[in-house]
Amino acid sequence: MPLGSLMQGGPHPDTPGVTIASPRTYELFGAVCFAGRRDRSFTRLAGLSGAGHGDRVLDVGCGTGYLTRRMAAQVGPDGAVTGVDPSPPVLAHARSRKRRPGSAPCAYREGIAEALDLPDASFDTVVTSLMLHHLPEDLRLPALCEMRRVLRPGGRLLVAEFRPPSSRLGRLLVHGGTAHAMAHNRVDLLDGLVADAGFEVSGHGDVRPWLYYVQARRAEE
Repeated sequence: MPLGSLMQGGPHPDTPGVTIASPRTYELFGAVCFAGRRDRSFTRLAGLSGAGHGDRVLDVGCGTGYLTRRMAAQVGPDGAVTGVDPSPPVLAHARSRKRRPGSAPCAYREGIAEALDLPDASFDTVVTSLMLHHLPEDLRLPALCEMRRVLRPGGRLLVAEFRPPSSRLGRLLVHGGTAHAMAHNRVDLLDGLVADAGFEVSGHGDVRPWLYYVQARRAEE
C-alpha cells in the first residue's frame, strides 16, 4: 500500500504482495494462497486479538473485510466493528457481504493507516493483517502510533504479517510468485516496531501457514 494509497489493480493488504484485477479475484487468490486454511487462520487471529463480547474493534487495512467479519463474530451482536481501507472498490465488496447471524455490525470507511480520521481512545481492540509491509518504512511507525491513539488506555492491539518461508526454495517461490519485499519481509523487527509506537508487547507467535503475529496493549493511563 504505497504511501497509504491502495487502488483497484494495486496491492492489497490481506494477501501478501499481490496485484489483482478485482476484489473477487483477490478473494479467490486469498483462498488459494492459504491452501484451504484461510478461514482457520483468520478465525485464530480473531481469537488471538483478545477482543471480547461487546468490544468496539477497528480493522486497519481491512481490504474486503475477511478479518473484519471474523472480528464481528468474535465480539458478538453487542459489539461494533469498523474496517478502514483506502480502496473504494474493495470497500464496496466488503459492504456487499452478508452479516453472519450473531455477529456485530460491520461499518466500512475510506481512510489511510498513517492518518486515521477517528477519535482518540474510541476502540477497545485494533487489529491489522498483512498491511504494514505495503507501507513505506517511514510510514510504518506513524501508522502504529495512530492505532495507539485510537485505542482506549488498556486496549489491545494485534498485528499480523506475512512470514517468509525459511527454506531457500520457499523464498524463491515467494519472490517469483508475489514480490521481492515478501520474500524478505523482516517480521523479526515487528516486535520492536510495535514497542517503539508506545505499546507494551505481550506476546507473539506463528499462525500457519504464512503468518506471524504480535499482541500488545496500550498502557493504562
